[in-house]
Amino acid sequence: MSDLLPTIAAELALFAAVGFFLFAIDDLAVDLLYIARRLWRSLTVYRRHPRAFADRLPPASAGWMAVFIPAWDEGAVIGDMLRSTLERFGTGDYRLYVGHYPNDPWTDEAIASVPDPRIRAVCLPHAGPTTKADCLNHLYRAMQRDEASRGERARAIVLHDAEDVVHPLELELFAALIGRGGAVQLPVVPLPDPASRWIGGHYCDEFAEAHGKELVVREAIGAAVPLAGVGCAIDRDALGRIADAQGGRPFDADSQTEDYELGLKLGQLGHRTLFVRIPAQPGSPAMVASRGHFPATFAAAVRQKARWIGGIAFSGWDRLGWRGGAGERWMRLRDRRGPLAALLLLTGYAAFILYVQLGLAAQLGAPLNWVRDPLLETLLLANAVLLTWRVVMRAAFTGMTYGLAEGLRAIPRLVVGNTIAIFAAWRALRLHLTPGPKAWDKTDHVFPREYRA
Repeated sequence: MSDLLPTIAAELALFAAVGFFLFAIDDLAVDLLYIARRLWRSLTVYRRHPRAFADRLPPASAGWMAVFIPAWDEGAVIGDMLRSTLERFGTGDYRLYVGHYPNDPWTDEAIASVPDPRIRAVCLPHAGPTTKADCLNHLYRAMQRDEASRGERARAIVLHDAEDVVHPLELELFAALIGRGGAVQLPVVPLPDPASRWIGGHYCDEFAEAHGKELVVREAIGAAVPLAGVGCAIDRDALGRIADAQGGRPFDADSQTEDYELGLKLGQLGHRTLFVRIPAQPGSPAMVASRGHFPATFAAAVRQKARWIGGIAFSGWDRLGWRGGAGERWMRLRDRRGPLAALLLLTGYAAFILYVQLGLAAQLGAPLNWVRDPLLETLLLANAVLLTWRVVMRAAFTGMTYGLAEGLRAIPRLVVGNTIAIFAAWRALRLHLTPGPKAWDKTDHVFPREYRA
């Protein structure tokens, strides 16, 4: 026993250390590409061209916008969201398509409480919940019927969730840019929740880095940019091509991450997705972005992230494969590393706990045989340096979006995010191995009081 426990601890630590090192090098490559791109643009592009602002874009060509809002059990938020959206979008040629189910009267009543000719309530012909993709497909058919009656196709399809806070300049920005690519994705900026600094707050950290850096790098290397499902617009003709190839259903009803898959399918068809980070106006650092509250409890966060991991890492591997060039395959590998990352985290924490217990036992005089492993010591040192860099990057991106206080909180919130990831990966694996269709595994939503119309 004096040899067994130290050996187990050493093997667990070595496995985790090797994995952490490879992942850290992978992350470092993204960081360096981002820094190089930013320096290059500062030295070249911004010296020749003035910075753009959303409120100063040239007027777009004519065309109406269809905004899809799928809703299941959203009676608590959908009314406030629709009122806020109508107020923020103001006048314009757009229509809000809100999908709901016949066995969800609360949501139906909330939609009906906002009488406006720009709202098109679409009741699905079957009971819910199904999947968000199934709901979106029915909204697509409703839009097609309206296109036929109007004699004019929509210019783009905009995706939002029932709890989103839209930006007032969003539709104008989409109209100006949608012709340059198959889709336009805005940053997603989670709203800080004072009642959930640690659970809800860790979404702020992750999206600040992902939508401040990683999607920028994806676009720069020519890889497809996955859609976030909110704050994005899809060119009508591009979505029509996908629908034609899928029996009139552009969104795959069997998918739990239809938005992610749609972005990659657009890339496979040769349509570029523009990831646009643009300030709303001069003198303000605030970007045109989609905002909203994210899950505030541990259980809800695990459920949501399990759906993401299951749809991207498990189902995505089967459904989308490994297509594209080197950059595309690299990004897909990064997308699908979530389960392995969770396993490494679990192994690393287990090794740490074992070493702490062994150290305490040694202090109490237990006869333990410690054998130094130069490889493990070297890896631990390298990982310590790379982890320091990773913590600095996470804190920096969070701080740039939310301020110094949230940037500092991002450091301990790394442990919170890691813990949620471990439980979410386990749940995702169990759900993936469970036979049968997957229902809409949604979480409860809250619409921010300060944005209610």
